[in-house]
Amino acid sequence: MPFAERRVSDLRAEFVALPSQPGASRRALCQRFRISAPTGYKWLRRYAAEGPAGLPDRSRRPRCSPRRTVPAIEQTVLALRAQHPTWGGRKLRVLLARQGVQPLPAASTITAILRRHDQLDPAQGAGQPRAWQCFEHPYPNALWQMDFKAGWPCGPGRCHPLTILDDHSRYALGLVACPNQRTATVRGHLVTAFQRYGLPDRVLVDNGSPWGNHPAHPYTPLTVWLRRLGIAVSHSRPYHPQTLGKDERFHGTLERDCGRQPPRPDLAAWQASFDAWRHE
Repeated sequence: MPFAERRVSDLRAEFVALPSQPGASRRALCQRFRISAPTGYKWLRRYAAEGPAGLPDRSRRPRCSPRRTVPAIEQTVLALRAQHPTWGGRKLRVLLARQGVQPLPAASTITAILRRHDQLDPAQGAGQPRAWQCFEHPYPNALWQMDFKAGWPCGPGRCHPLTILDDHSRYALGLVACPNQRTATVRGHLVTAFQRYGLPDRVLVDNGSPWGNHPAHPYTPLTVWLRRLGIAVSHSRPYHPQTLGKDERFHGTLERDCGRQPPRPDLAAWQASFDAWRHE
């Protein structure tokens, strides 16, 4: 049977048994089993000292880890994570710095601590390398991403969170509890944002109401109004939410932090919750 189809444990057991045969050459056996001579002699020594119990792989964990984070800092990291369950290594590191923790661990070290204590959700790819590249515009107000998040119960009606993010800085320019998704509602909140932050060069939106009814018919009263202000309007590809990736990511955190709380009785209560969360 080819080597690739045989278990490593079976190959090791066969290898350590063959040198006892008359005329056997250990170096020739190493070549036959496609291992180096030092590796072959290592397994023979283990077998001579421990028998079959010495053949399985041993842990490669070092006997000591002098640079490992001290337990007190690990507990501080876990305590902060419990207070902010959606925060990762970079944000938690800022809190540790504010508390004067020394030595201050790197963000990657904090992520490793969270992973070691099962604080990361593998289903969300938390702490894992990304297989794609995110675009980022070179300066603030070059592009705003804007969308409505799926609504939440609000008294007899629903709260529709309107989110506006600056693409370059990811700053939350707007997080507004709206009673509907109509043009007049969005336009009023955009005027407030323009007065405070200035006009963007372009806004990126999806193809839904009120910024688009269909990819073939992207012009709506809202998009025409924006163009008249000198603001270009771009639409995401149909069924490709990753085009609005920063805003979608923002929605995910908003859902985990605010959406799982008890429903608010009115829009004012939702807005107060949004304002506190946005500041934090």
